[in-house]
Amino acid sequence: MSALLDNLNKDQKQAVLHYEGPALVLAGAGSGKTRVLTTRVAYLIEEKNISPSNILLVTFTNKAAHEMNKRVLDLTGSKLPFSGTFHSLCAKILRINGHKIGLNNYFVIYDSDEQLELIKQVYADLNLNVKEINPRAVHGTISSAKNEMVSAEEYERLATGKYQETVARVYKLYQHKLKENQAVDFDDLLLLTNQLFAQDKPTLAYYQDLIKFVLVDEYQDTNKVQYQLTKYLAKPQNNLFVVGDFSQSIYAWRGADYKNMMLLKNDFPDLTEYRLEQNYRSTQSILDAATQVISHNKSHPILSLWTENISDAKIVHLECESGESEAMEVVGKIKNLIDYNYSDVAILYRTNAQSRLFEEACVKKGVPYKLVGGFKFYERKEIKDVLSYLKLAINPNDTVSRDRALKIGKRRFIAFEVASKEWKLDELNPAELLEKILTATTYRDKYNQKDEDDLDKLNNIKELLNVAAQFEKVESLLENIALVQDNEMADQNLDEPRNAITMMSLHSAKGLEFPVVFMVGMEEGLLPHSRALLDKEQMEEERRLCYVGITRAREKLILSNARHRFVYGSGSYATISRFLLDIDGGIIKKEGKQSFDYTQNNHYQGNKNWQDDSKSFYDKSSFALPKSQSDKPKRRLVIDDDSWSSFMNGEFDADKILDI
Repeated sequence: MSALLDNLNKDQKQAVLHYEGPALVLAGAGSGKTRVLTTRVAYLIEEKNISPSNILLVTFTNKAAHEMNKRVLDLTGSKLPFSGTFHSLCAKILRINGHKIGLNNYFVIYDSDEQLELIKQVYADLNLNVKEINPRAVHGTISSAKNEMVSAEEYERLATGKYQETVARVYKLYQHKLKENQAVDFDDLLLLTNQLFAQDKPTLAYYQDLIKFVLVDEYQDTNKVQYQLTKYLAKPQNNLFVVGDFSQSIYAWRGADYKNMMLLKNDFPDLTEYRLEQNYRSTQSILDAATQVISHNKSHPILSLWTENISDAKIVHLECESGESEAMEVVGKIKNLIDYNYSDVAILYRTNAQSRLFEEACVKKGVPYKLVGGFKFYERKEIKDVLSYLKLAINPNDTVSRDRALKIGKRRFIAFEVASKEWKLDELNPAELLEKILTATTYRDKYNQKDEDDLDKLNNIKELLNVAAQFEKVESLLENIALVQDNEMADQNLDEPRNAITMMSLHSAKGLEFPVVFMVGMEEGLLPHSRALLDKEQMEEERRLCYVGITRAREKLILSNARHRFVYGSGSYATISRFLLDIDGGIIKKEGKQSFDYTQNNHYQGNKNWQDDSKSFYDKSSFALPKSQSDKPKRRLVIDDDSWSSFMNGEFDADKILDI
């Protein structure tokens, strides 16, 4: 027993030694939650003689499941029969019992591409026009409905308006075709298991008797259907042990709801709460910055992270003149880091489109890099698609580009050919020609602005337009792109690929850590994202995203912003992020050309105007810079007095905007 607990602190031990009854462990970033979960499993097996087959251990990724299973095996010599992701466990249950609800035990699981292909078959059967309603959007809506446990029949009853009524028709036939094909999608794995438990009491009783202890990781990421599954499997013993952190809930857009951790107290009144606040990852300055940012959220509990790490290193704030100079300065600093390998460094950004400038800076300076969670900018499908039209516009003999353009869609290709005959190429710069191509082919209509993945693609296309606006001739643009792709712009040969800096979005960074982290684009409209500026709940999620980014850093954290951004051929003032202004100036070291002063023991000058995103910041009639920078407003968002309260409550109607 002592050997198991030797490496735990007091709070971790209390959580591990919790035996029976429900428990909620609030585990801050870097607080050793995986150690607590796996040690608790070992405690149950070794000290309480619980059979491994009576323990259910659930997490959200295959990688995390593999790591926890290995740790349990190392600690106990036992394998857990019921350990993995929600989806893998539900698939296992349905393989054995699916026939009880009319599902063939040999069902196939459709991946995302196969699901979309089936949706398109439904479109054909219903004579629906893909141009009018995007199949991807409909697929996303159906997925959201399933996550909320809304069946096709119930959705049909609740549907209002043309879009929802169309979704209802597609949803119903989509489910019919899945059943005909003896297939399920990922959402069905969870939904059908819930259905099985609701309809077949003997099966439910079997699993409730078999599983005596339920442990769930990352509980802030659960959706409604996963919450219901947890309740089913935890009863009647109620030995439910969940670990989570409200401040790391960043997946609302795919159905995750941190409020599930609050609901536990209603469904399990005797719930015991434990808090893990000692951090083993970061310096105190990094933890203080994270706490100062997240403490503005009022809708959920905030942990006070602390560490025994005695480092007095400050956070660096790097302010740059432009987006281009930000990329070059960041990569320059990385190249000159002493005592660190490239693989120790991560560049984190809010949107994938931001990677382009940093990719090009790495190539120019000969710094190896890798992208996580996406393709390199010029290798992304939507970029290659648009560039194929561009190449074809100036060279109709390019058969490779012609083949790609045809695959995008014959109607789009014909529209392109017809329109291009009227273009006077000598009179168009690259950005103008690209815009004509996008308009003629309606290429942007392929993507739905309400879908997170599609929005990323649209942002990438906008970034390509930004690139194009910096060149006078199409040939120069295409030559530059080709050189970047082939690394011909590098000053020197690249190091071994394994020793490369990591670039990724903040969403992709969750669960990872690096000795050195650069969080770039710390500006209003980027972080927080422009979509969150008028929505209170989305703004809180943006704060959580910023918190997650900050807490990825172990030793060094550099926050950077640009004073100007290049947008469609012209410079635009960029407003420093409110999140950066939330951090106490006493823990920050400034670098670059600063546009405002610091005070030793207070937040940045002007920060009082940002507290709680309050009315004093917005100055009632305008969305502008903090008052300390009010001589350089980026934009004004003019609204009438009557709309002020709804604006501040996040219920503002965009139609009420009078002027920008």
